[in-house]
Parts: sequence; structure tokens; C-alpha cells
Amino acid sequence: MAFGLFRKGDKKAEEQAHSGPHYYDLKVKQIVRETRDAISIVFEQPEKKISYKAGQFLTLILPINGKEVRRAYSLCSSPAVDDDLAVSVKRVDKGLMSNWLADNLKAGDRVKVLEPMGQFTTEYHSGNKRHLVMFAGGSGITPMMSIIKTTLALEPNSICSLIYCNRDIDSIIFKEQLDKLQTVDQGRLHVIHILDNAPMNWQGYSGLLNHDMLTRLFERIPDWGLDKTTYLMCGPEGMMKNVETLLAARNIPEPKIFKESFVQGTIDKQPKKEPAASGNTAHEVKILYDGQEYKFQVEPNRTILETALDLGIDLPYSCQSGLCTACRGKALSGKVKLDEEEGLSASERAEGYVLTCVGHPVTDDVVIEIG
Repeated sequence: MAFGLFRKGDKKAEEQAHSGPHYYDLKVKQIVRETRDAISIVFEQPEKKISYKAGQFLTLILPINGKEVRRAYSLCSSPAVDDDLAVSVKRVDKGLMSNWLADNLKAGDRVKVLEPMGQFTTEYHSGNKRHLVMFAGGSGITPMMSIIKTTLALEPNSICSLIYCNRDIDSIIFKEQLDKLQTVDQGRLHVIHILDNAPMNWQGYSGLLNHDMLTRLFERIPDWGLDKTTYLMCGPEGMMKNVETLLAARNIPEPKIFKESFVQGTIDKQPKKEPAASGNTAHEVKILYDGQEYKFQVEPNRTILETALDLGIDLPYSCQSGLCTACRGKALSGKVKLDEEEGLSASERAEGYVLTCVGHPVTDDVVIEIG
């Protein structure tokens, strides 16, 4: 199975889809200083262990300045390798949760956490033989780390090539771990670093990833052919758009490319897009969720999610920016306008899926089934 959304027929995914969200009270086991502005938070597994897939994220829920704040962070731990759960958090400018965690969280603290979510996943089989070519920027390495460790552990015939972009050498998250993995699994993991600001003695690549650099990079990594190669990317929006353009120029078909738009820091910033116009009339929405039915009016320029939360309806959500898809539901009828569609694939939109955190009803017959 390639990276992407779970398909109908995936029994585990369907079971999860028909149950409400699960919350956990996790104990912080350790805070690991990765770089000057990035930490990893290691959580003890509860008695009934939390299952997850490599590439998924956890949503941390904390009271900050008298208000409940939710932020999602990708898991850097591997379900196949690590006993504990771990997420990495990088400081961002004016980042409410990320900066609070770096300044205040300590071992022994307890954190309310929403169950693992996310579709940047794949199924692993010992008989698989594939090449995962990964592009990561900054904290976008986090889900890649989980995927790399899981692939190396469960698929002895598969290999990973990581092209990792950072500001400078001191900003490289997991540098020692990546070096160790390259040594232990020699020939199965290829890591190529690109720095914006390289030191005088730097022997690697520096500057913006462009067509000429990508051509040279591809000469360094194994060529397993298009049928056995999958391309993954996670990082700043500008970097990912650049990589998409470069891969398109090399005639890499879109179905072979998968990206995780939701990385820590994105949700600490205000959405760039203006809210979608939903007219001047309030519309009624019916939500089918966790065996319950909820009906309420959504006022113009208010989202479905924020209206539900104001009414005390505990719908699942995380980023509130239309990127993480934790609030995804299927519109069974009616029309919903989205401020942001980046989190949904074209096929999902065609099937009627919407995101309540950026969704506005534009008709009175909207019925949305969540999970």
C-alpha cells in the first residue's frame, strides 16, 4: 500500500472511524534537547498501550493563559522500535504552545492528549521492496524519523533516502540519530543535508534546492525505477511547493508523491486566507457524531466547528487551520464552503468530505457525518 489515505475495506481504519475520539492523560517521562530551539517530549505509554502508525501525530491539550489550547505534533517515535511515545516540538515566532512547552514542561508533568491521527502513513510488510525518497525541512523531519525507523526495522529489502534542509548545522534535528542509523543500517539509509548558511569547512550542499542541485542529488541516491520509488515531503510550504515543481520537471507523476502539510508551527500561525464568504444568512447544520445527532444554526462567517464548540459539543479537532484533517467529516447532503482545501485530496473532495474547522454551510440542508 502506498502512502495516503486509508481506503474503504481497511478494517482498523473503519473501526476507528465509527468511534468517538479518545483522550489520554499521559505522563512526561523525559524532555530531550535536540537543538537550541527544538525538544522531544517522551511520554510513558499507559497501561493499555496506545497504538499508532508511523507518520501520525498527537494533539496536546493544555491550559495556557486561562484558555484550553490544542496543538498537534508529529510522532518521531516508531511503533516498531520504541517503547514510549515521543513528539518533537520546535519553537516558532509567537508560537503559543511550542514556546510554552519549551519553557515550562518537565519530566513528571501530565498532559491531556488526543488519540493519534493523520493519514501520512503506509502499511509495512517484510516482503516489500521499495525506495522511499524523502524531502524534509526543519521540523518536517519529525514524521520522517518515525517512518525511517519503522521502514528499516520492518522491511529488510527497502531503503530510504533523506534530503534534509535546514538553516544551519546547529538546526539539524536528530543529527546524531540519523548518523547512527546510517552506520548501523549501512546502504539502506542515505542522508543528504542542505544548509542555508553553511560553515566554511562544509563539504555538503548549501543554498536553495534548485533543479541543478536536485539533478546532482539524484545522481547520489540509488535509482530503483519509478515503479518501486515513492516520494515523500514534509516541511515549510515554500519548500514543498519548490520540491513539487522540481519533481514535476523530472516527470514524476503526482500519484507517486505524498506530502504532510501539517507540521508543528503551522498551526501556531494565523491562516493566511480570508474566510470564505457564506452569504448573509445563517444556515442550519446537522452533525452525526459518536451515535448522537446535533442540530444548530451557523451564523455567517462562523465555522461549523467553532459554533459547535461554543455550544459545548465536543467535536474532534486539532489545528483549526484546515491542515491536520482531525475534524474531517462527510457531507451527506447540502453544500459546505471551505476556507482552506489543502488538507483534503481531490478524491476526498469529490466524495464529499469537508473540514468543519474551516467549513461554512451555504445551504439549509447540510448533514455531516463525522467518524
